[in-house]
Amino acid sequence: MDSGEKLRLKTIVVIPTYNECDNIVRLAGEVLAQHPSIQILFVDDNSPDGTGAIADDLALHNERIRVIHRSAKLGLGSAYCAGFKVALEMGADFLVEMDADFSHDPTILPVFLETIQHCDLVIGSRYLNGVSVVNWPIRRLMLSVFASLYTRVITGLPIKDCTSGFKCFRKSTVEAINLDTVGSDGYSFQIEMNYRCMEKGLKIVEVPIIFIDRHAGSSKMSKKIVREAILLVWKLKLGTLLRRFFVK
Repeated sequence: MDSGEKLRLKTIVVIPTYNECDNIVRLAGEVLAQHPSIQILFVDDNSPDGTGAIADDLALHNERIRVIHRSAKLGLGSAYCAGFKVALEMGADFLVEMDADFSHDPTILPVFLETIQHCDLVIGSRYLNGVSVVNWPIRRLMLSVFASLYTRVITGLPIKDCTSGFKCFRKSTVEAINLDTVGSDGYSFQIEMNYRCMEKGLKIVEVPIIFIDRHAGSSKMSKKIVREAILLVWKLKLGTLLRRFFVK
């Protein structure tokens, strides 16, 4: 694929936001600087710090930025599903998941765009070459590593980092997944999307990233999210086994 054709392919980076007023101006500039085909879709969950208004101002002055406003903090999984649906309506060829807090390095985006030319899903992996995580307490790191190991053992996912939230999908990949049936959130959302891609026989490729958590020593996870992830892997595996049984 030549450079002219790549420029015609639209990449939309979907970024959920909640109280990110200190980050999104700089983040938007760095993301858009990575490639002229990139656009940003912010999904703001009614941030009380005014993030939504700042995002609106960015969109007003830059046609490569768009904003979705939601009424409340409704969950990461539903934010991505809402963003993906709008991105598809906008004509996205590639869709990227990305955090708003700079834990995901925007300079990796060109690597994603090069890799996605040859696969269906690119995952930015923290565990592809050992452990590449900065500012996490050992307890959180071990929980994340164990979650990926547990998921791989139960589901058979051939992925080192099953819960990474830095990804690039082809349009056809997202279209193959019925987003209206995705009900998972947090870690579980990442696992479910990966599993559905595997079930459909899609090609998944991991690329190494360095994950830097700005909140050293703190965790956004809750016991509910952990329980959901533990149960989800069995639900996914059982669903596959039942479908195979009834097809036979």
